[in-house]
Amino acid sequence: MTIITSIVNWLNYKRIYEIDLFKKHPIETQREVLFELLDEARDTEIGRRYDFRTISREQDFKERVPIRNYEAYSADIDRLLKGEKNILWPGETKWFAKSSGTTNDKSKFIPVSKQSLEEVHFRGFKDVLAMYLKNNPESRVLYGKSLTLGGSHRVNSFNNNSYYGDLSAILIENTPFWSDFIRIPPAEVALIEEFDEKVAKIIEQSRDENVTSLAGVPSWNLVLLQRVLEATGKKNILEVWPNLEVFIHGGIKFDPYREQYRQLIPSELMNYMETYNASEGFFAIQDNPESNDLLLMLDYGIYYEFIPMDEFHQENRRAISLDEVELDKNYAMVISTNGGLWRYLIGDTVKFTQRYPFKIKITGRTKHFINAFGEELIIDNAEEALKVACERTSAIIREYTAGPVFMSQNSRGAHQWIIEFDQLPDELDHFVSVLDGTLKTLNSDYEAKRHKSITLDPPRVTVAPEGLFYEWMKQRGKIGGQNKIPRLANDRAYLDELLDLQKKNFGNQD
Repeated sequence: MTIITSIVNWLNYKRIYEIDLFKKHPIETQREVLFELLDEARDTEIGRRYDFRTISREQDFKERVPIRNYEAYSADIDRLLKGEKNILWPGETKWFAKSSGTTNDKSKFIPVSKQSLEEVHFRGFKDVLAMYLKNNPESRVLYGKSLTLGGSHRVNSFNNNSYYGDLSAILIENTPFWSDFIRIPPAEVALIEEFDEKVAKIIEQSRDENVTSLAGVPSWNLVLLQRVLEATGKKNILEVWPNLEVFIHGGIKFDPYREQYRQLIPSELMNYMETYNASEGFFAIQDNPESNDLLLMLDYGIYYEFIPMDEFHQENRRAISLDEVELDKNYAMVISTNGGLWRYLIGDTVKFTQRYPFKIKITGRTKHFINAFGEELIIDNAEEALKVACERTSAIIREYTAGPVFMSQNSRGAHQWIIEFDQLPDELDHFVSVLDGTLKTLNSDYEAKRHKSITLDPPRVTVAPEGLFYEWMKQRGKIGGQNKIPRLANDRAYLDELLDLQKKNFGNQD
């Protein structure tokens, strides 16, 4: 293990130098990435369609290639699924990350090329390790195993050489055989499709191992850890895995789950490291443990553009390059990648917290907000307000979602929040008051609509019974992997489904 550690440290030293280089020269790095992508794809169908060969300026690229969402790419992707080659990226694309996202129930199949596997996704995870060891030189994380809770995969029905599944499953399937020596569970267990069966097998195989790190989505890992304690009869996770030192997480914001993890892993030495990775690419890493913003990774074969959200719904919206972004402004992210996505609207929104180096915070989704009354409430507002409300009322939230209560002839509008608590607030009315007051301080549009309750009444909080959200996701076929509970919606579809399920399966508890 000492030899392995020495080799890893040597490789990490080289990579940290490269990261420092793009931090010093971000604009030049991004320009180089763009023209490498264009050169690589110039003889593909899309390269000929937009004449990549003659693009010599970033502005030419923006003027010639349209910004598109998944639906606009679906016809090309359907052809890739059937085995056609050289459409969006050179050669054959064999792997597709299946993702419904959180915006609708229709499955999306994101192409994952060999280059994007190696130069984006795997490189991202290597960089996470490099940064973690740089910040924690005394770490013994390599002396144990990493417990990873991922998704599953199966061969799709279009072509026997084409596969799809959760991104995490694709990565597990494509990692070298020796990775099973440092990761648990082994691939055959990690790829079990039934979540409850998979969790049971993971617990059986990992409870007596030296687990030093965890990786995955906070919500589903929380379910796993709670079941570990049920199976072992231990009081906390450190009694099962005393050398556990870091949880590498992504997919959803960690703040709503932070207190639950502190209770399960009661150690001030436990580390939490956030990543921003998605089916479309690996985008950012928390490089400083003292700050919760993320370093935008600029040399992975991804070219970034950003649409100011105050222009997002305009007909002639503009996408700006990295050198034009402003701090603390909400942007929709647009990416061009070595997976074959060109000026692709990923659906996430971010804010820049720093320039040179460029650091971001994820603020939400372009389609996940509440704006039924002109209040423009985004996920970032919701998460911060709930955090304050929990701190002031000693509450701990397990899951939540929110949406509008529409105006009627005899009543004003409001926001309804369905919240499943691990620990109820001291006083629910106080919790609601703090939630409302904090939202007013964070969002001037919300504050204006709440002024004297002219448009909006105070929030309405429905306390969900234990297990409601898990059962809802299970009935929707969205347990485990990268599936996420939708936090905000501009209609009542999710709220009404949950309330109906609560009435049928749990009794009508408010």
